[in-house]
Amino acid sequence: MFEKLEKRTLSSRIYTQLETLITSGEWKIGSRIPREADLMEQLGVSRNTLREAIRGLVQVGLLETRQGDGTFVTASSELSAILNRRVSRSSVLESLELQHALDREAAALACIRRSDKDLQELDRYSALCIQAVAADDYVAFREADWQLHLCVAVATQNSLLKDLYESLFEKLQISLLFNHFIPGSRYDVGHPTLIDAIRSRDADRAVQAVDDYIAHYKAPHET
Repeated sequence: MFEKLEKRTLSSRIYTQLETLITSGEWKIGSRIPREADLMEQLGVSRNTLREAIRGLVQVGLLETRQGDGTFVTASSELSAILNRRVSRSSVLESLELQHALDREAAALACIRRSDKDLQELDRYSALCIQAVAADDYVAFREADWQLHLCVAVATQNSLLKDLYESLFEKLQISLLFNHFIPGSRYDVGHPTLIDAIRSRDADRAVQAVDDYIAHYKAPHET
């Protein structure tokens, strides 16, 4: 009995170590994790113990094993994995409505709680959004836009909202921006109206800015 318990405890420890590599960003989403033999040597564990830990991470959605190709990181946290699976089953309109709710609350709270450093970060990512659109660079735009929205969430000083936003927004972006990144068609690139409202601590105007850009994206999907 005690021997089995010890094995399970060791596997749990390895699970936690590997999970930390994922959640810390050392193992990035989309990357392939090291070979089994290398991990066994680095961690000092048996093949069965390592495989048990990896199976657990696969089951919660942090890793994905691809036959003949290796094991890849698919989410940055258990919450992200769960939410991403749910968003994958949602329509674009449903995703927009969810983003609308999150963006409105984040914008209103950011107006109250933002710091000067938050404003600097918002201005920086807004400029990067504009540069990316000018260069017709979807990848750069997606990253800058994601960081801009995350900065708004950080400015709320609500760690739960920030974690929820961080876990969910990447998947929302993949489905939404893919359809909307068309040269000349971006609405409110860099969100200048929103950022100006946050700078002025004008919550009503910030929420209206959110309403305006979400309405722009909703229009093609509403009947």
